[in-house]
Amino acid sequence: MNLETAKPPSGSTFVLLHGAWHGAWCWKRVSQRLRAAGHTVYTPTLTGLGERSHLLNADITLETHALDLINVFLWEDLKNVVLVGHSFGGIAASAAADRIPERIQRLVYLDSLIIQSGESPFSVLPSDVAQARRALARQSPSGLSIPIPPPEAFGVTDAQDAQWLREKCTPHPVSTYESTLTLRHPVGNGLPASYIAVKPDYTPLAPVRQWVRDHTAWDYHEIDAGHDAMVTSPELVSELLMQISKTATRTRA
Repeated sequence: MNLETAKPPSGSTFVLLHGAWHGAWCWKRVSQRLRAAGHTVYTPTLTGLGERSHLLNADITLETHALDLINVFLWEDLKNVVLVGHSFGGIAASAAADRIPERIQRLVYLDSLIIQSGESPFSVLPSDVAQARRALARQSPSGLSIPIPPPEAFGVTDAQDAQWLREKCTPHPVSTYESTLTLRHPVGNGLPASYIAVKPDYTPLAPVRQWVRDHTAWDYHEIDAGHDAMVTSPELVSELLMQISKTATRTRA
């Protein structure tokens, strides 16, 4: 987890949570821009990934990742937070909204996977995607993780960016895709929320985007950036997050 600079009176507090195979590192370009604009930024890494990849084990579940995120709020005494969950990170963001809504000013789902209580990621992903990932995990050296997809799978085509992903991404614990999410309230728990859909479409998320449009009153945005928008288009993502944070501040006032 990285924290730099004290929060200025006019700045917002962002917690940026990465998705599968990634870690805090993927937010580097966005967090630099947000901090330069006077905001405070936390970028936790989930257990078994990134600099915490040495903790990979068979017992990591969605609950583990939920506590990874929630404990950042509790130990850092965070309040009035703009919580951003990218891709797989949206699941833990939903768990935080369910349990500590009083600490969250606004939820932002960035091309995120959203599941309901009692569902697992594999239960909502297209069946062919789930079967392929299970097969890859069984073939992995430990049998505990899903190997890293190529950068192109995340919409990353620039040679330098692609090399960055090859160097930093880590296998993802398959147990988190098999485990179920427990919520006491509907997804989002009534908090102000925004969903940012990234073009070109990340195919496994097509049903999620449709669900958001059909079942929520959340703000809905579409941007041209690729699934790993924080890598490919950090300026665009930063500007949009700051715009959303201003809306959150006005709403609270």
